[in-house]
Amino acid sequence: MPRDKLLTLEEVAAYLRLNRFTVYRMAERGELPGAKIARRWRFEEREIRQWLQHRKRHSRRHGQRSH
Repeated sequence: MPRDKLLTLEEVAAYLRLNRFTVYRMAERGELPGAKIARRWRFEEREIRQWLQHRKRHSRRHGQRSH
C-alpha cells in the first residue's frame, strides 16, 4: 500500500513559507492537519496540499487575496 510522504514541522514551514513557530502554534490549535508522533509533529503531504487548496478557495470566495 503506497503511503503519503510525512513532513516535519520544518518542512511544512518551508513549504508554506511560514516561521516554524507559527506552524507549531497552528498545529497545536488544530488549525493545520497533523499529528504528534513521539512528541514531534508530522504532517501528511497530501493533507497539507488539500488544506492549502481549501484555504485558497475560501479566500477567493470571500474576496480576500491569496498570496
